[in-house]
Amino acid sequence: MTPSLEKQFNILDYALSSLWRRKLKALTVLLVFAAVIFLIASFHLLSQALSEKSRLLLARTPEITVQQMSAGRQEAINLASMEKLKGIFGVRRVAPRVWGYYFDEVHLANYTVMGLDFARMPEGSLPAPVKGEIAEAVGQGGVVAGASVVKSLGLAERGIFSLFRPDLTLKAFTVKGEFPPESEIITHDLLVMDIEDARDLFFIPADKASDLCVFVANQGEIGTIARKIADALPGTRVLTRPQIQKTYQVVFGWRSGFGSICLLTALAAFTILAWDKASGLSPEERRETAILKVLGWQTADILTLRFWESLIVSGLAFLLGITGAWLHVAYGDGFLFRPVLLGWSVLKPGLGLVPDPKLADLLLIFSFSVLPYLAATVIPAWRSATVPADSALGG
Repeated sequence: MTPSLEKQFNILDYALSSLWRRKLKALTVLLVFAAVIFLIASFHLLSQALSEKSRLLLARTPEITVQQMSAGRQEAINLASMEKLKGIFGVRRVAPRVWGYYFDEVHLANYTVMGLDFARMPEGSLPAPVKGEIAEAVGQGGVVAGASVVKSLGLAERGIFSLFRPDLTLKAFTVKGEFPPESEIITHDLLVMDIEDARDLFFIPADKASDLCVFVANQGEIGTIARKIADALPGTRVLTRPQIQKTYQVVFGWRSGFGSICLLTALAAFTILAWDKASGLSPEERRETAILKVLGWQTADILTLRFWESLIVSGLAFLLGITGAWLHVAYGDGFLFRPVLLGWSVLKPGLGLVPDPKLADLLLIFSFSVLPYLAATVIPAWRSATVPADSALGG
C-alpha cells in the first residue's frame, strides 16, 4: 500500500470515529437527508415505471384511430367512411368502435364502456389479455370487466349486473372475463362488450360509431397511411399508436416534473440547513481542529477529513433513500404520489409496478441530491480547517 493511500485510510478511519462520537447529530442529518432523497427518488422511479408500463400496454391499441370532429369536439362517425378507408393501400382491416363513460351514482365512479365488433377486430386487439372466457365468446349481454369495476359492483360474488340506459330502463350484463391485475393501469375502470350492446346502452344509431380502428399491414407505413386517411376523410382526427404512447409519456413527464420541482425546494431547504449547521462550529469541533493542527495535521488533511465525513453521511443517506424509494414503488404502488400522477378518479388502479432504475437515473438523483450537499459543506469545511490552533485552545 502506497503512503498516500494509507494516509487516506487513516483519515477515513478517524472520520468514522469522529462521526461515532457525534452519532446523534450525524444520525439526525442522515435520516433527514435520506427522507429527502427518498421523496425525490420515489417520484422519479414511479413516473419512469408508469411511463414504461403504459408504453408496453398501449402496444395492443390499434395502429390508427379515426375520429370525426365538429367545432373542435368529437362526434359519432358515419360507418360509410369505412369503405373509403378499405380502399387505401396498406390498410389490413377497419373496425368500428363504440365507447363512452357511464357514471355510477351509487359509488360516484365513472366506468369506461367500450363496445367492439369482435368479428372485424384482429386477434389480440383487446386492451389487455383476458382472464376467463375468450373475448369472441362474450356475445350479446356479456362483458369483460376491469378489476376496479368488479370490486366496485361486487361482481366477484355475482356475475350478473345491470346498467341504466338514457331512458332509465335497465340493461342486464353477464361477466364473461376479467382483465388481469398487471393491466390495471389502463383497464381498471373498463367494461368491454359487444358493439351492439354498447349501441343499445348509449342509444347510438346502427350506422354510427364513436371512432374507427384501422389496422395496417406494415408497421413502418403507419405515418404514411395516416396522412392518406386524413386526406380521404376531411374533418376527421387521425391518431396513430406512437402519438398516443407519446401523449402518455408527456402526461407522466409533466406531472413528474411538476412534482420534482416541488420536491427540489425541500432539497434546497435541506442544503441551506446543512450549510448553516456546518458553518456554525461548536466549541468541541473547534477544539478538535486545533488539537489536530497541534499534532501536525495540515489544512488539506482537515479538509479531507471533513470531506470524508460529508461523503459518508450523504452516501449512506443516498443508499437508504434509493432503497426505500424502490420498496415504496415496487411494494407500496407509490401510494404517496399516486394521486398526483393518476388524477382524481374514485377508482384507483393497483399498479403492480416493478421499477427498473438505470445508471443514468441513479446518477441524476445523485447529482440533484448528494452533490449539492457536498458543495454546501465545502466552505464551512475550509473555515473549520483554517481555525487558528492557539485561539481555539485558548477559548
